[in-house]
This record gives sequence, structure tokens and C-alpha cells, in this order.
Amino acid sequence: MNVGQESGASNGSTTHPSQQQIAVEKTAEALACQLPTTQVSDPKSTNYISLEMPKRKWEVFPGRNHFYCDGRIMMARQKGIFYLTLGLIVVTSGLFFAFDCVYLWKRVSEAIPVIGVLLFVFVISTLLRTSFSDPGVIPRASAEEEAATERQIEAQTQQTGTYRPPSRFKEVVINGQNIKLKYCFTCKIFRPPRSSHCSLCDNCVENFDHHCPWVGNCVGKRNYRFFYLFIVSTTILSIFVFACNVTHLVLRSQDEGSFLDAIKYTPASLIEAVITFGAVWSVFGLASFHTYLVCKSQTTNEDIKGTWSTKRQRDNFNPFSHGNAFSNCCVVLCGPMHPSLLDRRGFYVPDVNVTQTENVIPRGVPALPLPNKGENGDLPISEAVISMPTLTTTINMETNIETAQLVSKDNGTPNSTPTKCQYQETNIDSMTPTTKRKSMPEMQPLLDEEPVSPDGTSTLERRFMQSDL
Repeated sequence: MNVGQESGASNGSTTHPSQQQIAVEKTAEALACQLPTTQVSDPKSTNYISLEMPKRKWEVFPGRNHFYCDGRIMMARQKGIFYLTLGLIVVTSGLFFAFDCVYLWKRVSEAIPVIGVLLFVFVISTLLRTSFSDPGVIPRASAEEEAATERQIEAQTQQTGTYRPPSRFKEVVINGQNIKLKYCFTCKIFRPPRSSHCSLCDNCVENFDHHCPWVGNCVGKRNYRFFYLFIVSTTILSIFVFACNVTHLVLRSQDEGSFLDAIKYTPASLIEAVITFGAVWSVFGLASFHTYLVCKSQTTNEDIKGTWSTKRQRDNFNPFSHGNAFSNCCVVLCGPMHPSLLDRRGFYVPDVNVTQTENVIPRGVPALPLPNKGENGDLPISEAVISMPTLTTTINMETNIETAQLVSKDNGTPNSTPTKCQYQETNIDSMTPTTKRKSMPEMQPLLDEEPVSPDGTSTLERRFMQSDL
């Protein structure tokens, strides 16, 4: 039943189909002719073809990450401590603005609330930028790239003539320093210099520094700048809020007569002072350590492992240093932003060549062109489920005659003239039964080049007609 008949049955009266409905029916009939399906079934049965919407790449991402806002936000799975960090900053700053800023604005200076707001906005923006961005994840190798790498490794092993397992590293020279590129068995790639595989996120990250649970993400090439600015600004905000709390309590004790009376009048100031005092020592030490790393142009991973330490080799040096601390700081803070290597919002295309049974052309039916695919490999149609006519193939086992006809789903009447062809159970070369399926894309070039026999049929066509699809 078509769209017009269904609408007429629901309203209790017969209505003429509109132009949009006619266009939908024509589109379905055109796709039915381009996508034939072969099955042995009742001609009156109905066949439906489901067209699924293509998936985005972030939906099939192999790493242990969580994505939000259609792949625009990328975080690690362990996000509990990140929410704790965000809550401490928001709650402490909220108490400061509610209980201290008003009093200090009147007694000390009007610039105190303005400075507090600017520091709070900067801290929150750098925290979210660090947590929600791609730290520099390196995409995993495709099947072709993995096979090419394995062939290259095997070729190197055969040249040496040894039976040892192939070496899984390469050596490159950067500024006169030999650097080994290790092979990652998870990502199937040779990791670039200064890269490492994060065991928590299960990704190889460029310029991997460390995995920070306080920001809920890895710290690498693309977000290290914002991470450094976050810890430095958090240190400044903590010192600023702590100084304002102490000033408020001192001035309030002068007004009330004693320090205990001041605490009773503003208990929130004491709570803020305790939180910021503990934050100053922890965050200040972390900011000092990363300031040292920035000046030396090193990462936390390299400093812990002692990669550029002279204790290993006397002539060992850091080839990524720019000569002095000022140049290294300028590169980290003012250098260009590197683009992401992940196409998170792109459409996912499977990396396998699978011969589908729907594309098998039945014997005696002329070859039909395949449908034009869209930009990302999907079919150019928006409907989720479309009802199609069915191409039914019937085999008469007594006469070995096969009949193929296109049956309409509405009334079960054939839409085209049945086509007959000879069918046999055995292969003429081996005289044994065969069940090999041959698809038209691989047979068409051979049919064009095959010579034609006197009866008008090529040898390959006879083999194709006599094989069991």
C-alpha cells in the first residue's frame, strides 16, 4: 500500500496523492532498481531495506575517553576529581564575593571586587580549556598502515639474516642527538619524539607530560599551555583571596572589639582562609615545578625518567631546547596552536572490504549501476526505513531453469518480464559442485575482455551461468 492509500484508509475516504508523495514513491522505485536483492521466497512477501545513518568518528573512538556536545568536548573517564576541583574554586570564590568583597569594597578599595572577578574568570576558562580539549592524541594506524609497517619490519629482519624477533624501534637524528622511536603495540605506530602512551586514556599523546586527574584529562602538546596558566592563576587567586580574608578578619575585629567576635560575625571568611591556605602550598609548589620545566623545555615524563640527564651519557643534551629560559617560555606561552589530529566529528567509514550479498547480480539480469554515494559514503536519502519492491528468483529443479522477476510490494504483480537462463549443478572445469559467489564488480572487466564463442556466449559467461551464486 502506498502513502496515498494509507492516508485515505486512515481518514475513511479516498484522497489523491500529493506531489511530495509521488516524488517519494518515485525515489523508492529508483532506489529499488539500483539495489536489487536476490532471495528465494514467496512473491507476495514484503522486503524492507533499512538505511542506517552513518556514525561519527567520536562514537567509535577506540580510546577510553568520553565525548560530549557531538564530539566537541573530549575528557577522560575519571572525572570525579575534576568536579571536586571545579567545586572548590566555585564555592570558595562564591563565599569570597558574598561575604568579603562587599566589606572590602567599602573599607579598602573598589578595585578588589574587579580583580577578584578577573582572576576567577581566567582560572575557570583555563581549567575548562585544559579539561575539554584534545591534549594531542595521535590516531591509531589503519589496517593498511599496520600491514605496511609489518612488511617494513619483516624486510629489515630478512636483511639481517637473524632469527631474532624484529626490533620495534627506529632511530632519528634531531639537532645532532640520536632519538629512538618506540613502537606502540596498542596504536600500531612508531611514536613520535617526546610522545608516550597514557595507560588511563589508552591513547598515544604528543609531548606527553602527565595524566592529571585534577583537570580530568591528559596534559600534552595541545593543552599544556592552558594547564600551566591554570596552575599559575590558581596560585595567584588563592594568595589574593587568603590576603583578603585575613584583612577582613583584622578590620572586623577592630570594629567588633575582638577576633572571636569577628569570626562569629563572618564565619565564611575563616572557612575561605583555611581552604586557600592549603591550596596555596600545594598549587604553588606545582606551579614552581612546572615553571622550572618550562624554562628547561622539558616535560614531567622526561624529567622523571631522566631522559636528558648527563648521568646516562656525557654528551647527552636536550635537542628541543631553544637555548635559554626566555626563549623556552616564549615558545610555550606564545607559540602557535597546533591543530588536532583527530577528526572527531567526521563520518566513520569502515576500513574493511566486505562483499555484500545484496550486490550479487542474478544470472540473466543485466548489470545495473550502483547508487551514487554521498560525500561520506552514505546514501543520499534521509528516510530511516523505505519499503522496496523485491527481486524474486525462482528455480525449477526439474528443468534447471531459473526465473528472475521484480515483484511489486503492493499487489504482488511483476513489474518486468521474467528472464530465464540455464542453470546447472556442476562446474565445467572440475565437474564438482560449487557454491562460490561472484559479484559483478569483479566479473564485469573480465566479461569485457573475454573472447566470444560462435554461439555468442563467452567462456567466462558460461562458467558464470553454470556456477551456483
